Amino acid sequence: MRGAVANARSLAAHAVARVLREGVTLDAALKDALAAADSKLYPSVRSLGYGAVRGYFRHEAILGRLLSTPVRSLDFLVRALLSVALYELEDQRTPQYAIVDAAVRTAKATDAARASGLINAVLRRYLRERKALDAEIASRPATRHAAPIWLADRFRADWPVRWTQLLAANDTHAPMWLRVNSRMTTTAEYLGRLQEAGIAARAEERVPYAVVLGEPCDVQELPGFAQGLVSVQDLGAQCAVFPLGLAPDQRVLDACAAPGGKTALIAERQANLKKLVAVDIDPHRLSRVHENLSRGNLDAEVMAGDATVPLKWWDGVPFDRILLDAPCSGLGVIRRHPDIRLRKSPSDIDKLPALQGRLLRAAWDLLAPGGRLVYVTCTVTRSENRDVIAAFLGSNPGASIVSAEAWEGWPGFGEADEFGRQILPGEAGADGFYYAALTKQ
Repeated sequence: MRGAVANARSLAAHAVARVLREGVTLDAALKDALAAADSKLYPSVRSLGYGAVRGYFRHEAILGRLLSTPVRSLDFLVRALLSVALYELEDQRTPQYAIVDAAVRTAKATDAARASGLINAVLRRYLRERKALDAEIASRPATRHAAPIWLADRFRADWPVRWTQLLAANDTHAPMWLRVNSRMTTTAEYLGRLQEAGIAARAEERVPYAVVLGEPCDVQELPGFAQGLVSVQDLGAQCAVFPLGLAPDQRVLDACAAPGGKTALIAERQANLKKLVAVDIDPHRLSRVHENLSRGNLDAEVMAGDATVPLKWWDGVPFDRILLDAPCSGLGVIRRHPDIRLRKSPSDIDKLPALQGRLLRAAWDLLAPGGRLVYVTCTVTRSENRDVIAAFLGSNPGASIVSAEAWEGWPGFGEADEFGRQILPGEAGADGFYYAALTKQ
């Protein structure tokens, strides 16, 4: 950023440019951008940053019609500034002339100053041709819903009837879900505290202790958050507890546990476990696991370890229940993390099933006879879900599926395949999650 005062547009554009250039997450880029900024700018910067990233591929398609050179030949910051401006024009809360003028002034105050004339000309041409351009963009589902072509093609292959629904769901804002700590309070009591604080919310009766807010808010505004009365966790993630079938005196492993939301969920729902172990390969991320457990006054043994090589950390005693929240493409949580569309590629996703299969095989060796292993992802690709389970069952005759009908308390969400259930983004307000439960003969 050049010496001029950083405003919300420039901060947002620099964060978006980092996502494009470096592949960092939007949250990380925004955190760095806001580190030295006036706190009054936080809401605007986040709104502009998320809006620009959420609509980026739609904006890129528009710019492709307006520019005489390829969009990707432009400097990253110029592309980001244009996307921020196009989001503002879509948002329609600011007069068009003011948006164009602000975009040009912002460019002049940054390292994109030499492109200020280009930005002015492109945005003004868009306004002149907007009606025809918007109609053309809207005629194709991928560009209408700001998806890269490869993602639209993959959704269409895996979900030929529902693919446009998936694209549309990923182009929306995700609600803010809370998980009430059942060890400390009840849903009704906590809803009362929210009402007293002037925060609109309702319970999801099909998933005990799940509450959705009318509007997202900062966690520090939530009554009792610091004391562990409530945590932020999507409805789909909370559903992972049902296929586990927790009971007293079980030994439970949460593999790939960071940041610890599901570890805390398990600890809250069954206070009388014999042992709860949380393992993750990244020792730095384990600090989040400790924080989540400490805030909720919950206990678990937390350790750093590679779940594909358990002999380096396992004590040799089998587990009765294992939750394998496998690393995945995250295509089920795009509406919450829209930068996934910018940071992932088909080749990235195609590498994942091999890792997921290794994790599944390694975890299986730790499971006690008669025990249950639950495989969970936050994606919607068949290659990462049903195909991983199918391949595992094909090479492990001692493994069998625990049908969803046997998952006590399952709320009825999701589409069935031969092995488990797929919640698609937006169903009941949840993110996209896949679950399959296996038992050992």
